[in-house]
Amino acid sequence: MTIESSTLVALIGRPNVGKSTLFNRMTRRRDAIVDPTPGVTRDRHYAYVSYEEHPFILIDTGGIDDEDDAMTGHIRNQALLAVEEADIILFLMDGRQGLTPSDLEITDLLRRTKKKVFFIVNKIDSPDLEIDLLSPFYELGVDALWPLSADHGYGFRTLMENLTTDLGQAGETGKLPEGTMRLAFFGRPNVGKSSMINAIIGQERMVVSDISGTTRDSVDTLLSRDQYNYLLIDTAGIRRKGKTKDKLEKFSILKALKALGRCDIVLVLIDAEEGITEQDTKVIGYTQDQGRALIILLNKWDLIKDDKKRQDWLLEEVRLATNFIPFAPVLRVSAKTGYGIKRVFPEIGKMYRQFHERFPTSALNRLLEAAVAHHEPRIYKGRRVKLYYTAQIGTAPPCFAVITNSPKGVHFSYQRYLKNRFREGLGLDRVPVRLVFKERSGRKKKG
Repeated sequence: MTIESSTLVALIGRPNVGKSTLFNRMTRRRDAIVDPTPGVTRDRHYAYVSYEEHPFILIDTGGIDDEDDAMTGHIRNQALLAVEEADIILFLMDGRQGLTPSDLEITDLLRRTKKKVFFIVNKIDSPDLEIDLLSPFYELGVDALWPLSADHGYGFRTLMENLTTDLGQAGETGKLPEGTMRLAFFGRPNVGKSSMINAIIGQERMVVSDISGTTRDSVDTLLSRDQYNYLLIDTAGIRRKGKTKDKLEKFSILKALKALGRCDIVLVLIDAEEGITEQDTKVIGYTQDQGRALIILLNKWDLIKDDKKRQDWLLEEVRLATNFIPFAPVLRVSAKTGYGIKRVFPEIGKMYRQFHERFPTSALNRLLEAAVAHHEPRIYKGRRVKLYYTAQIGTAPPCFAVITNSPKGVHFSYQRYLKNRFREGLGLDRVPVRLVFKERSGRKKKG
């Protein structure tokens, strides 16, 4: 099973030690605000990161400080919650400022956890500075110190190579029966996720409440049905960003996103009475960022069962909002009455098989050859883009490498054309498909 890693790595430390700068370097983008003013990063900021094909979820937290004011207390709680949830912790300290009493206190806190901790001394730009600036931190008495310049990159590769070594071990979970299909139930608060799981398993395993936000954590249930095993993951509702003021609510969003990394199929519930919202489409977007198979469940269908006009309107709205994922089945269900639930499991079985399907390279290359013969790539920078061969490089979702003389020359419209040909030719009509364009090795780049 090649489900992407759900290992969670948290960046913690005092304010202004360089956490956001390191976050930006690790994610290779400028999402986190970098500002010399302490406390700029007020809430956890997360991103999916893949370093040399080792994926994980990275959280940037606010600084932990001892000053007793309301905002600092909020930042401290956010950081401590991140430590509690994280599998691996990156603790940043300021090599220029030296060891501080707060660093000692945080180290004592981290000694109580059994999780892997990297003690990183930032703002060290060279081996000469390493000798001078690292020595005060040996007072911490930890096994290893990691000198780093998050700004200039000194020590970064060494840190990342050691971090990725620990990723697989940290992300390990309890063993499940072989072939268990992992299903995560997603959606806005109060759309009926827990009720749907209760209806599926026929017992009150989850706490069901009319108060939105009841499910603060991701809860797992192992279900055996018709000789197949399913892991049902109930997640907290994902609110619109502007409404996630409560720190526990934000914490549960993080757990819900983490659940994506350990499932095969996501079932996104939409309230049939309320209709699809912008936040629903964002939740669906999260699932595709992670390449998950997807089923859309229009729950509470019993509330509009006698309103044909409302039904037609809703189905059209869902179709328009999800035109970027035409492969995702849309099922009409009711957790309250049980309507439509029997149709969910046959879909799950078909999707699971496609999600983990492998194909012979010879068949893939015949498919590529036929696609190119029918429609050649365009000219790019004065030369014809050539596609030499293809091979499957992964499952969950099915992923194929296409070797070409010019990866940048493959226009996005042609990528979409090829993806559709692969989807049709391989019978992958219910799951996402990924194509990766790679340059043929051993050839000099031109232009």
